[in-house]
Amino acid sequence: MAEFDTAHVKNIVLLGHAGSGKTSLAECMLFEAGLINRRGSVPELNTVGDYHELEHERGNSIFSKLMHTRWKGYKINILDTPGYDDFVGEVLSALRVADTGVLLLNAVNGVEVGADVLWEYTEQFRTPMIFAINKLDHDKADYERTLQEARDHFGPRVTPVQYPLQTGAGFHEIVDVLQMTLYKFRDTGGKPEKLPIPDAERERAEALHRQLVEAVAAVDETLMEHYFDKGELEEDELKAGLKKAMIGHELFPLFCLSAERNMGSGRLMGFIDNVCPSANELPPQVTRAGESLPCEATGPVCLFVYKTVSESHVGDLSYFKVFSGTVRSGLELVNEANGVVEKITQLFLLEGNKRIPVNELVAGDIGATLKLKNTHVNNTLHAKGRPLELAPIAFPAPNMTVAIEAVKKGEEEKLATALHQLREQDPTLLVEVSPELRQTLIHCQGDMHLAVAKWKIENGARLDVRFERPRIPYRETIRRGAEASYRHKKQSGGAGQFAEVQLRIDPWTEDMPDPAGLNVRSRELIDLPWGGKLAYYNCIVGGAIDSRFLPSILKGIMEKMQEGPLTGSYVRDVRVCVFDGKMHAVDSNDISFKIAGTMAFREAFRNADPQVLEPLYHVDVLCPDDLTGAVMGELQSRRGLVEGMESEGHFQKIGARVPLAELNDFSSALRSITQGRAKFSMRFAEYIPMAYDAQKRLTDAYHKTEQEALA
Repeated sequence: MAEFDTAHVKNIVLLGHAGSGKTSLAECMLFEAGLINRRGSVPELNTVGDYHELEHERGNSIFSKLMHTRWKGYKINILDTPGYDDFVGEVLSALRVADTGVLLLNAVNGVEVGADVLWEYTEQFRTPMIFAINKLDHDKADYERTLQEARDHFGPRVTPVQYPLQTGAGFHEIVDVLQMTLYKFRDTGGKPEKLPIPDAERERAEALHRQLVEAVAAVDETLMEHYFDKGELEEDELKAGLKKAMIGHELFPLFCLSAERNMGSGRLMGFIDNVCPSANELPPQVTRAGESLPCEATGPVCLFVYKTVSESHVGDLSYFKVFSGTVRSGLELVNEANGVVEKITQLFLLEGNKRIPVNELVAGDIGATLKLKNTHVNNTLHAKGRPLELAPIAFPAPNMTVAIEAVKKGEEEKLATALHQLREQDPTLLVEVSPELRQTLIHCQGDMHLAVAKWKIENGARLDVRFERPRIPYRETIRRGAEASYRHKKQSGGAGQFAEVQLRIDPWTEDMPDPAGLNVRSRELIDLPWGGKLAYYNCIVGGAIDSRFLPSILKGIMEKMQEGPLTGSYVRDVRVCVFDGKMHAVDSNDISFKIAGTMAFREAFRNADPQVLEPLYHVDVLCPDDLTGAVMGELQSRRGLVEGMESEGHFQKIGARVPLAELNDFSSALRSITQGRAKFSMRFAEYIPMAYDAQKRLTDAYHKTEQEALA
């Protein structure tokens, strides 16, 4: 039987910008619960959470971690997440299975970009939230400013439960306006002394207490009536009202901390077990079929895999949350995505990198299992005969692309296997084998994300790889009309080859009139796989070319459009009118007309004022006010056109249109000039004509490469 029932399991996720103290807080919570007898620290590389050698090397969290504590009759599962946006996939996975979020704010820096971004995700998941202002012992800590910024960004629903009597090196006393108690800590932190609130603070504390009680009473008519009748709410009423307000996103309690000195973590844990909701108190999950799935241990077994980690000598470790029923070792479940039956051979609780075997996990709990061969992130496993599928995690689009290749020739297959495994573990990393660019591409969230991928390939697969700048998917088109004729004739004994094609090409535009002076017999408008259109007209008069050869001419034209004459890029938005030609009763065949069509198109294209089009992307950068000048300068140096700027709290959102060719190292450049305090996203906008000088440099380089290849 499970040690904790569903009502006594709490799942919290620690969120915050890099450096806000999430890993240190998790360490305090484990220490306060007695699971560890000495608190580790990030600088000393000995925390339970940051155990990976890559995290030791880089000095920050990279992967989400699962830990747990036992606190006053409750089990608290702690999901510690990385703070950099490059690792947003780890954050979203943890948010998907958490019941409450704890968003840490750095009292020195206030609300940072990372916190703003994380808030958007918590709003999507409707996660009940707690705020915690950390690092109040820092000399430059500013509680009031950080609280005001939190309200500016996240609304007046941010409600203080605590405030510090002093900040900086002397921080050791916290006034709790929910308990109406002063917590006084020793310099070493730990369990505080509970004292009456000083007379000098009584008026402020009572005013904040009233604000808190009124905010809680406002979420429930019965509580409001009790408050009007008695002027106060009882402790149980306050707890019930706080829980309801948090579930409804109507109130976000705010606490005070120094995770570095272990001050305030015990009180936060007490609030988590007393007030924060368990999974069975949240709205039921809704399956993809629209069915409501309550979180009950007696319900049909249903678990959701939110994370997969490949461990050497062990295999794949699948992390999951039980959303319904009770999972036991030996149970056989069906993967709804592929119909495969998976056997749960072992169940584990996690303590960082330590696995603790258990026999069962109840609804609401989080754990892991090994060797689910056909189960991946976002898969739902359910009991046989009871099909259920939960909504998957929607991961964001990538912001950075690089080409990858093995250093040693002949290791391409090994690289493909490594990339497949990498993709299985990290859904925010996409792998593409591009026939257009003739490169294998990795699409990722940023340069730090890419560095982690490289480390995994080199250390996990023992494979040396190098990254290259990806080729740009230019497009080619024309700016005026042109005609061309080509005769293909070949005689080599026996049946020969003969075809002559005369055609005219024009720039294609929507709703353009039929070509003047030609007898249009049929037309075909083709949506090209790479974007744009090809309008193909049959204007043959008098049977000069048999209609059965027209598809072969089209095939030749299409082949040439896949390797444009200027840069070898795809051609788009062209109208081709085949209006004359010749054929031979014996020697004409499909291959002849295909070749003639290719060569006639190439010649006409070169004479039609060809134009290279480059991809333009819309880039949004979110950065602090004081960095807007530097960011705008960086965008303009990349041929970017700044389109506008709008305020979001004390951040500025800068919108610009930038050629893709200029965005290759933008992620690292932005992090450098803003010290990691900015975030960006990008999306394709359109293709635009390239400037003449840039086009000439590009086409000259392409032709030089062609000549060298032929030499």
